[in-house]
Amino acid sequence: MASPRAFVSFDFDHDEISKRLFAGQCASSSPTPFTVSDWSSKSSLPQNEWEATISAKVNKTNLLIVLVGRFMASATGVAKEIAMAKAQDVPVFGVYVDGAGTSSTLPAGLQRNRTVAWTWPNVAALIDQGMGEGKNAS
Repeated sequence: MASPRAFVSFDFDHDEISKRLFAGQCASSSPTPFTVSDWSSKSSLPQNEWEATISAKVNKTNLLIVLVGRFMASATGVAKEIAMAKAQDVPVFGVYVDGAGTSSTLPAGLQRNRTVAWTWPNVAALIDQGMGEGKNAS
């Protein structure tokens, strides 16, 4: 599989450890059947700078992967990142982390049928699907 560029969206206040684990495993040759370049923001930014920076990064990616944690309802920036991706025709899907599951609150714009448990076969299937959608479609 080609190495897709993915923006990893996550709750900066609660799921940074899950994001580091996810991105780190994707970047290594460990259990993943693919590699993903993590283009997410590495630090907190002022709002206007954040919007411009994140929008530009999302536009340069193939996919937006939302890490859905237990406190996702309080992560307002995640919904904005999803909206940016949709406006730029970037496919979006979610991965449950940190004890979240099918009854957890999803951010606005993320579909439940495009959100999966964190297993590498599940994630690989959604990445394959996403690489044939949106601006990735040939």
